[in-house]
Amino acid sequence: MQLKHVSKAVVATILTGVMALAAAGCGTSSATSGNGKINILAAENEYGDVAKSIGGSHVNVTSIISNPNADPHDFEASPSDVKLIAQAKIVVQNGVGYDDWLNKMLKAHESSDRTVINAQEVLGLPDSTKNPHLWYEPKTMPAVATKIAAKLESIDPNHASDYKKNLQTFNTSMKSYTEALAEFQTKHPSVAVAATEPVANYMLDAAKVDIKTPWTLQAAIMNDQDPSAQDSATQMALFSNKSVHAFVYNQQVTSDLTAKYKAAAKKNGIPIVAVYETMPAKYHYVQWMTSELAALDKAVSQQQSTESL
Repeated sequence: MQLKHVSKAVVATILTGVMALAAAGCGTSSATSGNGKINILAAENEYGDVAKSIGGSHVNVTSIISNPNADPHDFEASPSDVKLIAQAKIVVQNGVGYDDWLNKMLKAHESSDRTVINAQEVLGLPDSTKNPHLWYEPKTMPAVATKIAAKLESIDPNHASDYKKNLQTFNTSMKSYTEALAEFQTKHPSVAVAATEPVANYMLDAAKVDIKTPWTLQAAIMNDQDPSAQDSATQMALFSNKSVHAFVYNQQVTSDLTAKYKAAAKKNGIPIVAVYETMPAKYHYVQWMTSELAALDKAVSQQQSTESL
């Protein structure tokens, strides 16, 4: 599966910056910042938030993609982002092709003193995994958090007890998400939704929600392609026939076509549930997931839309 990526020109610019840094003597990875904290770089801010939860006051965490109002596939890295690669002791990323731009940057600036924690690899998923939005899967972040904690303990054994405690706190907080999923299943055993693309599908699957939109349509939109006329007609019929309880809409990546579907949902009284690929700034990870699920519950229970978080 081919996912949307930054342009070749942008990647070339990034790699040129990386090589320039190496040539200037900036190629040595630094375990800590000037204040003695361990440098962690996350490709996406949801992973950065979890890393901060585990590292606490002993880490500096920077996330490259952090703007929920921009298409995450089209960001442009800055020279400061390139420098962060050189300084990072731990890098956390999603994998499954979602952040291949980071792999190119890491390859151009290799370091034996840096650990890359890849959610895809942590979960043991193949490259052929259809849906790359792994952070909506309830199993992902606890597994990633465990890897982060173990690495921090090995780097900084003097604070191992802090990392263990922070991991336990995080795993406890995750219960609010998993318990909300179980509660949703109990309250709403037969919910059906339409979607623009599979951003929140792992959450929907965990809540036992029936996703009526054809996978081929979701995949086409995800990959910036036009879905077939047949699939689009099927999608529109879900609204006109009122066959779904809600429309799960990727608020972050839109087009004339997704706007058409949104208008059709509204016309037919189907509530909108906005979902995001990048965590909104005012949230922490668990709060974000439970808020997305709460919005779905509100749509099903009260026929009320949540068009933004």
